[in-house]
Amino acid sequence: MQKKVLKNEKGIALLITLTIITILITVSVELNRSVRSSVISSAISRDRMALSQMAASGVHIGIGMLLSDKKKDEKSPHPADSLQDDWANPEKITEVLAEFPFDEGTLGVTIVDEMGKIQVNALVKYPEGKEFNMDQKKLWDDILQLVIPEGDAFEMVGTSDIVSCIKDFMDFGDDDLITGLNGAESDYYQGLDPPYACANGPFTYLDELILVKGVTPDIYYSAGELFQFPRYVTVYGMTQTKENRFTFEGKININTAELPVISALLPQGSEEFATQMIDYRIETSDDHFVNDLSKKTWYKSVPGSGDIDIPESLITTTSDFFRIESVASKNSTAVTVRAVVERLKNTTTHQWTYRLLSWEMD
Repeated sequence: MQKKVLKNEKGIALLITLTIITILITVSVELNRSVRSSVISSAISRDRMALSQMAASGVHIGIGMLLSDKKKDEKSPHPADSLQDDWANPEKITEVLAEFPFDEGTLGVTIVDEMGKIQVNALVKYPEGKEFNMDQKKLWDDILQLVIPEGDAFEMVGTSDIVSCIKDFMDFGDDDLITGLNGAESDYYQGLDPPYACANGPFTYLDELILVKGVTPDIYYSAGELFQFPRYVTVYGMTQTKENRFTFEGKININTAELPVISALLPQGSEEFATQMIDYRIETSDDHFVNDLSKKTWYKSVPGSGDIDIPESLITTTSDFFRIESVASKNSTAVTVRAVVERLKNTTTHQWTYRLLSWEMD
């Protein structure tokens, strides 16, 4: 009987021992996992902080290139901003970045001319802010007809009606006078769920366009899979008038505009020359650009384009508003900074400097 009790006690002791060992192993594994997770999390946080600083540095390097380009233009009898400039050349940007080595991680920078896009705020004549800018209206009519196919997108409004709705959303003086047959003022938007009012002024953010009657998310992000508002339209371009008020001239830099924008600028029926214009701008011989883009009428030198006329009120060859995207990455972690800057001359020192208009990080 005593032997049987001792055997049971040994069995219970063994069971307790195994249970304790199992608990210890589980606790050790969980503690190890927790410590590893904390270490990894700390490393990621440390990397993101370092990458944030790298990405910010990339924006300032881009600004430096833009200011250097402006100083160089001052020495030219016919200054122009184009894709022939160093700031638009990925290889040149890489060379400049190599002069600012970082201990860890990689850095990439791209610079885009905001004035190569259609300025939505130029659709209305500011500072009065009540009437259409007719050249801009025609441009909008042409671009929408060019890139948005007829179909479901027009169940509510057509292309010209979309332009009228955009104008009503941003013009000063919100009253019952809508533009065209299908325009919309605040009474229309107040009837929606949820209700909201017109901006009654220039757009501050491009995404506000989605609030406009007829501008559906499908149209905004991929109209006809050819035109994306975020890529080809901008809210920037504001300039001061002599009376210290503001306006949007709406002039598009034909030296930097992309294919859909160039196509919209050309007279109807001449859109096929857009691709030739794009090629003409970057034509090289022995690694040197061969075509002068300083005059607004250079497009007439493109073979077959001599009879084409683009309204001078719509085009320019210079720019001072730019979007800079800087991406810093290390291993599987990346931080992106997007900034929009305006180049301007200091009225006191007469030195070229910049104004930060937008800064986003993700």
